[in-house]
Amino acid sequence: MLYLCATPIGNLEDITMRVLRVLKEVDLIAAEDTRQTLKLLNHYEIKTPMTSYHEHNKAQKGKYLLELLQEGKNIALVTDAGTPAISDPGEDLAREAYQAGIGVTSLPGPSAVITAMTLCGFSTRQFTFQGFLPLKNKERQPILEFLQRTTYATVFYEAPHRLEKTLTYFCENLRKDRRIALCKELTKKHESVRIFTLEEAWNEVKENPPRGEYVLVLEGETEENIRQGERAFWEKWTIPEHMDYYLEQDMKKNDAMRQVAKDRNIRKNQVYQALLEEG
Repeated sequence: MLYLCATPIGNLEDITMRVLRVLKEVDLIAAEDTRQTLKLLNHYEIKTPMTSYHEHNKAQKGKYLLELLQEGKNIALVTDAGTPAISDPGEDLAREAYQAGIGVTSLPGPSAVITAMTLCGFSTRQFTFQGFLPLKNKERQPILEFLQRTTYATVFYEAPHRLEKTLTYFCENLRKDRRIALCKELTKKHESVRIFTLEEAWNEVKENPPRGEYVLVLEGETEENIRQGERAFWEKWTIPEHMDYYLEQDMKKNDAMRQVAKDRNIRKNQVYQALLEEG
């Protein structure tokens, strides 16, 4: 059996009795950073052998771990902090174990995503998780388009050396008065959850260089702001250009006129009149 074991994200007391029992009973613990996990094991006097499993050795080490599992060994997979397989190479090992017919189970516990969402005070009915924002603009673009049009709060992870660039990107492409929570040291003695507008957050980070890993929670857009943004986008086009956009998608003329009117928040006869004036 492969056990995906959630471990503390800060406070060492945040671990379940079940995880502690499994860490003692398995044949091997596969850890993202064995030095980090050793602190946890020493704290609870756990002597189980460890091996490393991380992004840079997952291909070779994954094969080794699968061989052990197929021989009947039980392995616990842990990340440095939180739940394995969330923005973590554990997802690859879990998938490969399933494909090999090996049992997989998850032992729930701490998660930085859930902890940040519960602390930020934003609506939690619906939210999304994006992990680390991609470095390449081509990969960022669909995420940006989503952020501009979603009412859901969105959670990101970010490293301190990239935080200012990420906030700059948000300020350049989103409303500067949109709220964001900067969360760090979660569950630790100096836990901090601070709510800013994007512009305020950028100024704060500019004046006080960040230290430590961050969890960012970007509040969702309001439906009214989304509608205003869409209208502003379409109003950069003339009505004939707007019509051509839909006609090129093989939409019937009457349907296209109706959609143009909806996009621009005007009446259909105004679209008709504009088309007549353009000839």
